[in-house]
Amino acid sequence: MAFGNIPQEHIRNFSIIAHIDHGKSTLADRLLEFGNLVNSRNQKDQILDSMDIERERGITIKSNSASFHYSMDGGKYLFNLIDTPGHVDFSFEVSRSLAACEGVLLLIDASQGIQAQTLANFYLALESDLYIMPVINKIDLPSANIDKVKKQIEESLGLDPKTSVAVSAKSGLGVDELMRQIVLQIPPPKPAQNSRLRALLFDAYYDSYRGVVGKIRVMDGTLHKNDHIRFMRKKSDYVVTEVGVAQLTLLPTPSLESGEVGYMVTGIKNVSEVMLGDTLTTVHDGAEEALLSYRDIKPMVFSGLYPVNGEDYELLKEAIEKLALNDAALTYEPETSEALGSGFRVGYLGMLHMEIVQERLEREFGVILLTTAPSVKYHVYPLHGEKMVIDNPAHFPDFSVIDRIEEPYVKVNIITPEEFLGNILNLLQEKRGENNAITYLDPTTVQIVYLIPLAEMIFEFYDRLKSVSKGYASLDYEFAEYRPSKVVKLDILVHHNKVDALSMIVYTDFAERRGREVIAALKDKISRHQFQIALQASVGSRVLARENISALRKNVIAKCYGGDISRKRKLLEKQKAGKKRMKMVGAVEIPQEAFLSALKSRES
Repeated sequence: MAFGNIPQEHIRNFSIIAHIDHGKSTLADRLLEFGNLVNSRNQKDQILDSMDIERERGITIKSNSASFHYSMDGGKYLFNLIDTPGHVDFSFEVSRSLAACEGVLLLIDASQGIQAQTLANFYLALESDLYIMPVINKIDLPSANIDKVKKQIEESLGLDPKTSVAVSAKSGLGVDELMRQIVLQIPPPKPAQNSRLRALLFDAYYDSYRGVVGKIRVMDGTLHKNDHIRFMRKKSDYVVTEVGVAQLTLLPTPSLESGEVGYMVTGIKNVSEVMLGDTLTTVHDGAEEALLSYRDIKPMVFSGLYPVNGEDYELLKEAIEKLALNDAALTYEPETSEALGSGFRVGYLGMLHMEIVQERLEREFGVILLTTAPSVKYHVYPLHGEKMVIDNPAHFPDFSVIDRIEEPYVKVNIITPEEFLGNILNLLQEKRGENNAITYLDPTTVQIVYLIPLAEMIFEFYDRLKSVSKGYASLDYEFAEYRPSKVVKLDILVHHNKVDALSMIVYTDFAERRGREVIAALKDKISRHQFQIALQASVGSRVLARENISALRKNVIAKCYGGDISRKRKLLEKQKAGKKRMKMVGAVEIPQEAFLSALKSRES
């Protein structure tokens, strides 16, 4: 029997998926209230959002789970709810959560209707072969249009609108009926294939006292405390010191049975020993075949992360390792910059993912960071030799030996009210976009599908899209293909020395403008020295932009009162010779603020 003596056919494992800001976390709060996990003492908004940054931004970043009981028609049921993020950058979190479920609640805002990420998450659930139950939220708003949303559910998603449930997560209206429909519509876990343990590790985090705490879904068999288990992909063995279910706190239980979602503690201190998507089994008489693993997620955006204080490198290394355990989409490898010292090249799923990772590293681990400008992964084909895949502009070979360069394109899916169509098409054209399809979902709502270079999308595209659509347009994107492109490597030289951390790959037509922006930002932040400093932006040997920071000067003839002019000329010539020698051997100190201002100038 499962937790609380619940038979397996009375277990319901489900996730809530939706477009960002359609009310997932609020609905999760209401479900926990009906499950008696929330009372006046622990009541707070976004109760499953455990990080401060989630509350401040009003978004879900990490998947979280909670188990609770529900009674209906004399029967007792166990609900395992897994809350998921809504932003496209965290789609990998969603896919991991879905692997532990039998069904999903597809939440749709009654006033906004189906949005871009509603469709993206719908297809994720469809690929996972899960039961999809439409839930129409915010029905208490004056602008709610339930009939319109039901029509979209039928025409755009191909689902039966009669199976949908209308609720107001904020007020609790209709949530009781939703609980009943979860029992009636979402299927229970499938019976175990055999008695040998197979459990899916779908999430994990590091606890400074317990070590790695793994979140698991038991597919076959039973996991007991003190079992000797094996990670099938890592081939490592451990003893389970604690198992249990996650409510608002961790609740230990003697075991987890087939169909249950819970957690386990093994005392693992080395986070590299754990791989999300791994299958757990027993050491003795264990399963031979692993569960299906997640599809590999490839980062799309890359940047360098360096500690402002060089002595914090080891602290940053430890912090990234622990964060990567909790965020399987994060990749990193050590790199060294002549200007910034030792750091890491980090790969992210998108710009929001990049912002969140950096903010978490600074908040949770106390590392003050300097970040280089984001870049994408280019395919470089030399005149002789094999293709190179490069994500760091500093590593680009000389353009004289390159045959061609290919850059990644993404398929952008935008859903917007018709009145903003012209503004958005102008933005897409400016970003070198190519029209793929424009479809009317209804007389007032348009779906735009374009192909645009990923490098153009990571620079302010989302902010400008919200600006030109007054916040109404929604965005989803996915990798499409690599295409040949006319891009060049733009180098920034300070005192005739290339600064590797400021190199960038830009579209040929944009190179001069980008170079002038960075040079202007540097000029404002680099202090004057005893000699003139030249700031240059160049492509190969061709200088596109230049600014000079004038030298500090001392009035050496101030002590001359009258007398022969040759005496003054002699002093000036001596000063000139000294300046010339200093210019040849002098080193320019570039403050951290100069790097920050130069990097920010590329995003504006």
